[in-house]
Amino acid sequence: MSGYRAHGPGPGDVADGLLTMLVVAGLCLIAAGYGRGVHEVWTRRGPGRVVPGWRVGAFAGGLLVALAADQGPLHRLAESSFAGHMAQHMLFALVAGPLLAAGAAGLPLTLAAPRSLRRQLARVRAARPVRWLRRPTRYALLAGAGQTLVLWLWHLPGPYVAAVDHPVVHTAEHLSLVAAAWLLWAPVLGAARHRTPAPVSVLLLVGTMLPASALGAALTFAPEPVYPARVLGPDPLADQQLAGLLMWAPMDLVVLVATLAIFGSWLLRLDRERPDRLVAACPGRPPQPAATGTATEGMVR
Repeated sequence: MSGYRAHGPGPGDVADGLLTMLVVAGLCLIAAGYGRGVHEVWTRRGPGRVVPGWRVGAFAGGLLVALAADQGPLHRLAESSFAGHMAQHMLFALVAGPLLAAGAAGLPLTLAAPRSLRRQLARVRAARPVRWLRRPTRYALLAGAGQTLVLWLWHLPGPYVAAVDHPVVHTAEHLSLVAAAWLLWAPVLGAARHRTPAPVSVLLLVGTMLPASALGAALTFAPEPVYPARVLGPDPLADQQLAGLLMWAPMDLVVLVATLAIFGSWLLRLDRERPDRLVAACPGRPPQPAATGTATEGMVR
């Protein structure tokens, strides 16, 4: 999200500073709107009932991670290293995006908007194409495709070099990475009424992990640098290989942990609510004994 050149200062330092101020102001505006919306929800329904406190903390954490990755020490490392730049991107995609999605910001930000804008948003949501798009499974498929497109686009040599050379393009790169990750994780970690079924969430995450892993593997095992030497570190090939590993390994690890947690939670909920379906889904699982109360009632009869 930064407008700074990734490899040292240039003549556009004033524009860089202005873009940075705009980004920080935008993050502050989002935080203020979210806080106002949460306050209104808690005033109407009670603290923590509709928007739990942990979701508020997750959203705040996502904003802080995005700001730290964009303006903290990692930003300075990204000025001289493709691997540092890739670490920024992974923080946006694997930390900031999921945290923002877990914040379930749709309701708070809507309530923070002016009443006229809320009415317009309600009309948009009621439109038939939008209703079609808002169905969780369809939305998840489009979000997964968007995440893959954004990740591959910005790591092709042409767009990546353009982001390094032009502050506005660099800002657009970071904003789109955060937004794509936010949209991808929203049907997985967002409000329950908008979540996809657990099996669909697992397929969504695995389906978006595979193209990202393929891109990371391509950068890691490329026999020579695919980017100009001026946008890489002192050892261009080693810098590119490390960047590929930083995309490959963390992406696989985060998705693996998330999918195992989602699948395990789904099995536990299925066992609690519909044990007959779990037995059908797991043929090797022994049938559960009948409840004691039922057996006793049968003996009485």
